[in-house]
Amino acid sequence: MSIPASGTIASDSDKPRQAASAKPRTLALAGLLLPILLAILWEVLVRAGIANGRLMPPPSVVGTTLWGLAASGELLTHALATLWRVAAGFGLGAGVGTLLGALTGALPVARGLLDPTLQALRSIPSIAWVPLFILWFGIFEASKVALIAVGVFFPVYLGVAAAIIDIDRKIIEVGRVFRLGRVAMVRRVLLPAILPAWFTALRSGLGLGFMFVVAAEIMGASEGLGYLLVDGQQLGRPDTIIAAIISFAVLGKLADALLLALTRPFLAWQDLGRDKL
Repeated sequence: MSIPASGTIASDSDKPRQAASAKPRTLALAGLLLPILLAILWEVLVRAGIANGRLMPPPSVVGTTLWGLAASGELLTHALATLWRVAAGFGLGAGVGTLLGALTGALPVARGLLDPTLQALRSIPSIAWVPLFILWFGIFEASKVALIAVGVFFPVYLGVAAAIIDIDRKIIEVGRVFRLGRVAMVRRVLLPAILPAWFTALRSGLGLGFMFVVAAEIMGASEGLGYLLVDGQQLGRPDTIIAAIISFAVLGKLADALLLALTRPFLAWQDLGRDKL
């Protein structure tokens, strides 16, 4: 009976790993398939005269507009202004949301005092804050950052508070069995238990930050992708409006991917079976 060489065994064992690592890349490429097919379909319908391309320009016209904005440097200027506002508002809203969420999740007294008021404030539409923030902070950057921070705050607050409240009692009992102190209990038991929910809340807050920046830039900005939207509306340029919408989508996706890449190393300890389903 012959024994296979060690190199053969190693190569055979590496095949599942290679297949698992190739699967996310394949799925990422497949995710581009739907928008590409929709763009091709719309281009064909407009060129065939079946659809009206005046109010909904075909991808070729939108692409030409995007190229013109990029070549002139205007697109970069607007994108950087939007990204700065989202980053500032996200940092402020996520920081305050994490602190208050941890406070109300860990302390029943704080939850009873703060949570009812915060839940009521959460129901207020974003546009309702605009006149108040303009009155308080003026029409410049402070009011825009404050509005974005409000949008980011609530999903982060809810995610952190719920994650702490929903920690399994058995996990805490295991920590006590091993006689962990308070600091060790937080670092080795409680923090790993809430990290997945916290990172998901941060991603939700980042998405709302990009939604709120539109309202923030519509209320009086001189640059930004939201301003580009208003400019396209006033000039009757639907191609400019769609170009701004596509830019929002691309920036939002890239920002979400960056946040996901930054948080993934902190969840390397998780043993998930989603790739085997």
